[in-house]
Amino acid sequence: MYSHNLNEDIMIKLPAEFDLKANLGYLQRNKNECMYEIENDIITRVITTCEIQILVQIYVIDNKQMTVHFLGGFSPIEQWQRDEVVKYIRDWFDLDNDLTPFYEMAKADPLLKIPAEEFYGLRVIGIPNLFEALCWGVLGQQINLGFAYTLKKQFVEKFGQSIEWNGHKYWIFPSYERIALLTPVDLADIKMTLKKSEYIIGIAKLMASGELSKEKLVGMENFNEVEKSLIKIRGIGPWTANYVLMRCLRFPTAFPVDDVGLINAIKALTAMDRKPTKEEILVLSIPWKNWEAYATFYLWRILY
Repeated sequence: MYSHNLNEDIMIKLPAEFDLKANLGYLQRNKNECMYEIENDIITRVITTCEIQILVQIYVIDNKQMTVHFLGGFSPIEQWQRDEVVKYIRDWFDLDNDLTPFYEMAKADPLLKIPAEEFYGLRVIGIPNLFEALCWGVLGQQINLGFAYTLKKQFVEKFGQSIEWNGHKYWIFPSYERIALLTPVDLADIKMTLKKSEYIIGIAKLMASGELSKEKLVGMENFNEVEKSLIKIRGIGPWTANYVLMRCLRFPTAFPVDDVGLINAIKALTAMDRKPTKEEILVLSIPWKNWEAYATFYLWRILY
């Protein structure tokens, strides 16, 4: 639900289980984040879809209403443009998901009880753009989170476009069309491995050819089919596939069971003197059925 006047801000009614502080805590976890800025609890970013690129400020009133204010003298006149902005924001914050059953389950779960209380109102923050989600998954492979953010910043600032406002640049993630035309040599300045450069260019080429798209993946029969088709892509293993299934394609059962952060969070919460095995994690996760993505996201927040 949202209200609007074509010349004014957009107001989006928020679900009961939404807490601004919890979501900003996640969004501000790394100073090298380059896709948005947050100051005085106001998010400034470019909303980009296939059809639009619009600079907005987003702020929340009493955890009940989100206001979207258009910057740079451009307020979208067409109703469909405003609908695109709302659709993007609802997807970004997973606003259409009723979290009541998740919190009911988490209350009784020895692992989720603490994070669910501490981060109540946190949504699984999405990455609506498939190319961005896949690149972020590839960039994050086998390195720490801080270094992954540094690589993303270098990549975005070298190949992305930006909108300037108030003497400041607001970045747009590089398009797959542009990256598809590059060779690994063009990415040599960015401190990622040659393999990662090849993977990212390969993904961009698949998307540019139309072989890979968010629409095609969403239109598939079931979770297993989507996961298999992602794993077929060079550079995408089960971890990256499930990361994308969770944060872009919005499958509630996405579960990167081999994730280092997940393993370390479980180890910390259970006070184990060793890492839990995959089998142990699968047993612990039985009560999380259909909420694996949220369970993972909340466990990650214990660490970062």
